[in-house]
Amino acid sequence: MLRSLQAPFARIPRPLLALGAGSLAVLSFAPFGLFPLAAIACALFYQALSGTTPGAALWRGWLFGSGLFGFGIFWIRISLDEFGNMEAWVAHLLTALFIGLMALFYGVTGWLIRRLERDRRNWTGPLLLMPGIWVLVEWLRSWLLTGFPWLSLGYGQIDGPLAGYVPLLGIHGVSLLVALSGGLLWGAFNGQAHPRHAPFAALMALIALCFIGAALKRIDWTHPSGHPFQAALIQANIPQAVKWDPEARLMIAETHVDLTLEHLDADLIVWPETALPDFLHQIRKPLIDPLAERARREGFEIVLGIPVLDLESGRYFNGLLAIGSQESVYTKRHLVPFGEFTPFKSWLGPLAELFAVPMSDFSPGTGRPLLQVGPHQVGASICYEDAFPGELIESLPEAVYLINVSNDAWFGDSLAPHQHLEIARMRALETGRFLLRATNTGISAIIDHRGQLVAQLPLFVRGVITAEVQPREGLTPFARFGNAPAVGLGCILVLIGAGLSRSPGSRPPRPHPEPPT
Repeated sequence: MLRSLQAPFARIPRPLLALGAGSLAVLSFAPFGLFPLAAIACALFYQALSGTTPGAALWRGWLFGSGLFGFGIFWIRISLDEFGNMEAWVAHLLTALFIGLMALFYGVTGWLIRRLERDRRNWTGPLLLMPGIWVLVEWLRSWLLTGFPWLSLGYGQIDGPLAGYVPLLGIHGVSLLVALSGGLLWGAFNGQAHPRHAPFAALMALIALCFIGAALKRIDWTHPSGHPFQAALIQANIPQAVKWDPEARLMIAETHVDLTLEHLDADLIVWPETALPDFLHQIRKPLIDPLAERARREGFEIVLGIPVLDLESGRYFNGLLAIGSQESVYTKRHLVPFGEFTPFKSWLGPLAELFAVPMSDFSPGTGRPLLQVGPHQVGASICYEDAFPGELIESLPEAVYLINVSNDAWFGDSLAPHQHLEIARMRALETGRFLLRATNTGISAIIDHRGQLVAQLPLFVRGVITAEVQPREGLTPFARFGNAPAVGLGCILVLIGAGLSRSPGSRPPRPHPEPPT
């Protein structure tokens, strides 16, 4: 019966199957959360590659990536068109070009699998080469040309059994296990599996992988440190269209202050990224200093996002300021290309003027991502810095909880805020720390050390969320070793898979018939 279920997919043209598999994978991410579809998408991806040449596999892998990014990150157009002062056709064109470029990573994945795979019947492709190559290419995508780790396949598993592996292997390790699950699923339903009982064994291995992951979810890798405290996150819901309007500055400041004064019983109050659209030195005397004095007098701390100008050099930074018992500043280190700075500006020439985004010439900060907030050291990140786990764990072991401030208003009512919240949940689970996520228009949330939502505010709602936060100490295996185990495991799988494919005992390759495409 298992083998017969493969028959419907055999009749689908392989390029269409690859495109559909990539599109299907999007449903595994937030807000849909259908996590089993990620493994199914990988199984269909491998099915689309089977029986073809490396060149054709490159094309089919690119189609998979086009489906994944075409449906998953189309929201980039919103920031370029509606808020980036760009002509609509230019925004659509640049978004399409970016999607096509990102899809090449999966084209390379397909090409490498078929290039190294010599005998489909010995299972090196789905169980060794695909998981190994997948994690290596995904890891490469996370840092090459400043990196774009969005939609790494493991993120969709935050509520699934494979989430148990997150504190051990991190996001890339879970992506490897998703690809491995896809390979096992392909083997379980493959009509040409060899030997005879291999499909059943593959299915049992898949069940065991999920069972172990579910058991691992019960483990606490870190432990409480000190007393819990009450946190309040401000979501002022300032429309992006007016955020940088000089005439709206007073209204924006008053909104944040009014919401703050309603929650002075909290121990910590967090405002979102660039909550105040003025440089710190400009509003220090009229606003920051009086606010800090009141915080000291009444015994609470405030953390707020604000641009910081270095008066000597003229450089300005995207900053996070802590005031109250003492003052501490963190400046964003990993900037958004074309949103916060323009790479290769001298090469692009007039093209650089297309990206007319307000405050888009920030300088990167330096140092570790630590912020002193009252008695605690905190792991700080601004906007999509939380998509880079290798950078965030630099705050450990000193940081006893994490703060991320963001402004996802750039992407409107799209998939982006939901996907970004999912990324933040993964960081909390990787590090075994609470994470406080304050955003301008949502989704603001307080996340516990297991990656579960304690409290949240929906999109485009003005309000405040409060919850008790427990500082924690200790290191998860991922926080201790970073991405090295996942990347090392990927290299080992590729080397073993390539060696077995080329070994003298393997059968020579033979063509596999497929429907005309």
